[in-house]
Amino acid sequence: MIFKTYQIYLCKVFTSTLIKTFIIFVSLAFILNVFEEVNFFKDLDVSITLPIFLTFLNIPSVIFDIFPFIFLITSQFAFMKLMEQNEIIVLKNFGLDNLNIIKILSILSFLFGLLIITIYYNFSSSLKYSYLNLKNTYAKDNKYLAVITENGIWIKDQRKNKINIINADKFNNKYLYNVDIIQFDKDFNFKVNINSPTILVENKTWKIINATVSDANGKTKKMGIYNLDTNLNYNDINSLYSNLSSLNIFELNKLRKKYENINYSSTEVNSAIQKLVSFPFYLTIMTILASTLMLSIKHNKSKVFHLIFGILISVIIYYLSFFFEELGKNEQIPIGISIWIPLVIIILFSTISLIRINEK
Repeated sequence: MIFKTYQIYLCKVFTSTLIKTFIIFVSLAFILNVFEEVNFFKDLDVSITLPIFLTFLNIPSVIFDIFPFIFLITSQFAFMKLMEQNEIIVLKNFGLDNLNIIKILSILSFLFGLLIITIYYNFSSSLKYSYLNLKNTYAKDNKYLAVITENGIWIKDQRKNKINIINADKFNNKYLYNVDIIQFDKDFNFKVNINSPTILVENKTWKIINATVSDANGKTKKMGIYNLDTNLNYNDINSLYSNLSSLNIFELNKLRKKYENINYSSTEVNSAIQKLVSFPFYLTIMTILASTLMLSIKHNKSKVFHLIFGILISVIIYYLSFFFEELGKNEQIPIGISIWIPLVIIILFSTISLIRINEK
């Protein structure tokens, strides 16, 4: 009974600290996002309530992305509270060693992770979808349109006095494949037709490789490289179809199947799905990492030191995860490995620390 009492107490300490940390991060994210939205609408005649409303719609999605670091800092401050009041010693007197304390908090973090991806994420993705739809109605750049169909990718691009209708079978790793481009003037009079097996779309000047160009007079010529100025680059095309954070896990799975059916690369969709699957484990590992760090360093360090240390660790983990994720998206390594390898590295480091602190 005593163990269960202190188990409940540990859960209460962690949960209350998590709520406080969550509120702080929401407040900071709200302030930063409001400035970003105000800057977006600075040249438009809109009420201040619109940027604020858009911020409310976007904040849940922003917070979801930083939840792992919220859990890391929460774990730090939860241990600081226990240490300041010498409650770690009291818990040990009742038979709870360091490993048992971390185990209780880790299980709680995993359960929170399950709740977040099943309830919170669906809520945030729905709001993100509304956010994108509303904000896109005010977007200035309406020079291009795109859609994915069973016949591949269709793009309408207007630049200066030229209108390009582009059809490609596949888009993958900065390249469009099996492309047919019909170019018109502003009055929709035919100018040229361009065929190519491969187009590099790394920037807004596309490099059309082995192009076959046919003009209105029926003359045809072949060109090794043909440059085409457009309004789109690789990132623009990637973001045209959907913002993946606006889709729940069922919609992501449906989108993946759709992309695979039309030979469109599903790499980024697979990456998003893997991140959701790994999310509860990510939160658990961050809790274990923070706990082992707090039990390894001297207890007389200030709160500012622990906060700065936590932020530094968060930055390192962020760039580590980003590096491997980009390797996966560029198909240098399998997607599953790109998402899970950073977590394995962190858990190995934490396991070594766990063995050491449990001997104290």
